[in-house]
Amino acid sequence: MIVDAHVHVAHLARLKVPWETWIGPAGDAGAWAAMYDDDGTPVPSRVSEYFAAEGVDRVLMFCEYSPKATGWQTVEDVLQIVEHDPERFRIVANVNPHVHHPVARELDRQLDLGDGATVALKIHPVHAGVAPNDRELYPAYARCAERGIPVIVHTGPSFFPGATSKHGDPVLMDDVLRDFPELVVILAHGGRGWSYDAAASLALTRENVWLDLAGLPPKRLPTYYASFGIERIAARSIFGTDAPSASPSRNVAGVRDLGLPEHLTDAVLGGNAARVFPGL
Repeated sequence: MIVDAHVHVAHLARLKVPWETWIGPAGDAGAWAAMYDDDGTPVPSRVSEYFAAEGVDRVLMFCEYSPKATGWQTVEDVLQIVEHDPERFRIVANVNPHVHHPVARELDRQLDLGDGATVALKIHPVHAGVAPNDRELYPAYARCAERGIPVIVHTGPSFFPGATSKHGDPVLMDDVLRDFPELVVILAHGGRGWSYDAAASLALTRENVWLDLAGLPPKRLPTYYASFGIERIAARSIFGTDAPSASPSRNVAGVRDLGLPEHLTDAVLGGNAARVFPGL
């Protein structure tokens, strides 16, 4: 089973940044543009057909409430895609304490949508403008711990206007891991940029911490994590593309080309995600 655990299917009318900036230089602009209707709404059948053609069996779609940076991508937007193809798609919730109060109530609302389709919470401190260890987020962490829901946290910088990159330091999650020892945490982008070592250190020393490889070219992974060894990193890693900014099939091929033992390749591409995300 191939799992892409990090995908953004944005509603273009609510996207704050230009399309060219959003999709990036490595994205397949033509294929993604074809998924939208004239109003900028993703057409569920086209989104499903795209990921089926890319060979992806499960897709975790993120919503995001980040008016300071990327705009509003609501849970209702992705819910329509899940309802069209409930076998392939899952939802990742998002709360922002600048927008939602109380955050636990909004999180419950999102988790209860889609008849169990919501399998994780994403915290985006860099786009939301709030540190991941801010106490305003603690009620959301507590609720995830109670309900057995893993938390995905953006790590590393973002270059979108309005982003606050200092909040992407993985070390800030040390407070959360201390205060919620039972919480499962996935460090999105694996510490991209200036914090690969910090993210890897957390994942390799905490049983409940994982790396998400979204946005990282697979061929560069041995270099990014040279201090640790690619096999050790693979054992704690979950495949994701950050689509539309990368091609799932191309990145799957890139992971296979790393020359890892077969059991580790399978773990990265789907096995680890199946361990981490309930109801996958």
